[in-house]
Amino acid sequence: MYEILEPGMLVRNPREPDWGVGQVQSRIAQRVTVNFEHAGKLVIDGRQVPLELVLPDQG
Repeated sequence: MYEILEPGMLVRNPREPDWGVGQVQSRIAQRVTVNFEHAGKLVIDGRQVPLELVLPDQG
């Protein structure tokens, strides 16, 4: 799923719901940098973490 992610998209990490919603900062190959509400900026391996896309009405 990480292949479709682009900067500005909103995502959640279902394994870490306390992190809140995150905004994608960049994606280089499988490495996705996301700035989460409650966890800050993290680099995620998209092959290992199934990020979920947050649609605008799901905020």
